[in-house]
Amino acid sequence: MTVEQQEAVRGAVGELGEWVARLRWSDAPAEVRERLLTVLVDALAVTALGSREPAQRALAEAWDAPDGPAPLFGTGRTAAVDAAAWLNATAAVRLELDDGHRLAGGHPAAHGFPAVLALASRGTPGAELCAALLAAYEVAARFGRATSLRPGTHPHGNWGVAGAGAGCARVLGLDAPGATAAIDAASGMPIAGPFSAALDGNPVRDTWIGAANQSGLVAARLAATGTGHPTGIAAHALGDLLGTLDPAALVDGVGERWEVLGGYFKQHSSCSFTHAAIDAALSLRDQVDEATAQVLVEIHSLGAQLDRASWPTPLAAMFSLPFVVATALRRGHVVPADLSADALADPATADLAHRVVIRPAADLDARLPDERPVRVTVTSNRGRHVAERPNPVGDAAFQPFTADDRIRVLGDLLGDPAAVAAIRDHVAELPDAPDAGKTLRALGSALGAR
Repeated sequence: MTVEQQEAVRGAVGELGEWVARLRWSDAPAEVRERLLTVLVDALAVTALGSREPAQRALAEAWDAPDGPAPLFGTGRTAAVDAAAWLNATAAVRLELDDGHRLAGGHPAAHGFPAVLALASRGTPGAELCAALLAAYEVAARFGRATSLRPGTHPHGNWGVAGAGAGCARVLGLDAPGATAAIDAASGMPIAGPFSAALDGNPVRDTWIGAANQSGLVAARLAATGTGHPTGIAAHALGDLLGTLDPAALVDGVGERWEVLGGYFKQHSSCSFTHAAIDAALSLRDQVDEATAQVLVEIHSLGAQLDRASWPTPLAAMFSLPFVVATALRRGHVVPADLSADALADPATADLAHRVVIRPAADLDARLPDERPVRVTVTSNRGRHVAERPNPVGDAAFQPFTADDRIRVLGDLLGDPAAVAAIRDHVAELPDAPDAGKTLRALGSALGAR
């Protein structure tokens, strides 16, 4: 990275800082505000769902978090800000149901929402919380679009930290230089996590999101002291060390093109690279004989690495195309219940998964990044059947979910439509709430009581 490139990054970060400081919730277009609140409903629901998992409960007990103002969604208790940021973040990604952004290549909301919500629980006005969440999403997504990670690097915990810093800076009421310093500092705290951790089923992958949220808090607090010194450090941290960084992409259309409108929602409990294959497999389910099926999944090279036919942990299963395709064909869905110990050990699923072949396809690679396409061919004694999908259902570019669609899907996933309705109703109150903390704690209590 040259001095000129570093200066370009520093200038772009300064422009983002100015935008974050002057952002007003009421000035955002109506569709942006509606979408942001839908993303927040989604984030809270999947966090509550993830908090039910035994591994997450064990993590919360091991943390021994002190009491505080911030709700631990899905548990019925509150905790100190830093603990809530970490624990809600890991719960949000525990079941691979958190929303994401295809062109950013990861999950902008999960990287910053838990920290922003925890910090705002101390008494931030609702409109300021909503502006902070929007800032966190937009800055994270822009850093994701601007960053090309080295092959083999997982996106959790690196480019998204800048969004956490931006959102927390806004909660603290920092001015433009302060917001700039927070974004700059946060972008200098990335995690270099190997993608193999997810394939191996190592739960350290989930903790990278917790670390990103805590780093955002640290960066904003540093900036609040007035001792920050923005240098465009992302040019080296995300550029030289972890890949390449395009400074122009950080600010292209800022305030005009809203990244939150380009995100996706999930309906399958698995890596987003597997979702189009699951959708295709589900469309063929009634036409094939499971006992004799031979399955070929042709996919882009990003997804072809998810070819392992063993799954020692639920995380490994969520990153195994053979497992999720076999599960979709056998069970008609891929939901948290399909990740139980009994489901992972099911010999019939394993038998079918070993008849699933994963193959990269050059013609599908040529359609990246605008699409993440897949072609599934199933041959059985009922004939040969083919299904192709350009993107997963729920992507902004393919059969996108409306707010009502997402409420329905979340109700099915939680097995409790009333809980999702409660989340939606509390979130709808936030923009006008004089104290967002009270609303968030009421929401946390409602979820914990179910």
